Amino acid sequence: MNIRNLLQDAARVGAKRALPILSFPAAQKLGVTVETLVKSADLQAQAMEIIARETDTIAAVSLMDLSVEAEAFGAKVRFTAEEVPAIVGQLISDEDEANDLIVPDLTAGRAALCVEAVRTAKQRITDKPVLAGMIGPYSLAGRLCDVTEIMYLCFDEPETVHTVLDKAAQYLIRYGQAMKDAGADGIMMAEPLAGILSPDMADEFSMPYVKRIIDALQDEDFAVIYHNCGNSVPAMLESIYGLGAAAYHFGNAIDMAAVMARTPADIIAMGNIDPAGEFASGTVASITAATMALLEQCGGYANFVPSSGCDIPAHAKWENIDAFFAAVKG
Repeated sequence: MNIRNLLQDAARVGAKRALPILSFPAAQKLGVTVETLVKSADLQAQAMEIIARETDTIAAVSLMDLSVEAEAFGAKVRFTAEEVPAIVGQLISDEDEANDLIVPDLTAGRAALCVEAVRTAKQRITDKPVLAGMIGPYSLAGRLCDVTEIMYLCFDEPETVHTVLDKAAQYLIRYGQAMKDAGADGIMMAEPLAGILSPDMADEFSMPYVKRIIDALQDEDFAVIYHNCGNSVPAMLESIYGLGAAAYHFGNAIDMAAVMARTPADIIAMGNIDPAGEFASGTVASITAATMALLEQCGGYANFVPSSGCDIPAHAKWENIDAFFAAVKG
């Protein structure tokens, strides 16, 4: 079940299949809160199994919980019943704290729990690949330094940021390797915070570290899919495609048709139905119309795979999720 081959098949004109970032809405079917879900390896595996069994997704994706990696470094997490966990406070504020930051092992926080969830899901899901969700290096650094403060540090103390990024990359390679060893067929790496950087800043503070992770983990049988949902994606598209990822996933802040027009034919690109506006707040009619419009604009590209624009919220309506898959199927 090579994910690269499946994506190529899913991108065929007239035979499209979808790979949305879909996991948290399974909590509804399990009858549990988001907080309960993110703290249980078995429930996470069950969630992936539900998605694989009950939808026509190409692959099952583990929870895109972007607090896990920062928590492992010691950041404080706020858990709530219905929302994805969030990092609160600032762990790193200056050069000394950056230098003192210790790269954690996989026993810290909930990382081992997430790895076990993927291992269990891979054992249970025998007909589809399993992708592990993981944060990107600049987005992790932003959660450690505070997403606003890191912008100031990039200008005032760039070496401090590079120190944090180096340690973030070390950890993400370690974490990604654990997912690979657990049987995952690939990783969906979310680097949303890089989407608000200028192209030059992204080239300095994000791209080299993302490429370092991809080069360390990706091989013929293990794929890294790069996700960036920022509105500055079109301006940095050349650098993004230079990362060498197996595929690229973009958010609904950009014009997907315009991006596809600039995407080389041998590169798979995915996106970008609005997760909040359509999957969560839309109607069956509206998401069907949005999906059909996307397919009309991008369906003629043999390297385009329909998807959500980002992680689908836990409270998204299942009738909308089903309508999305039905519209893709045609």
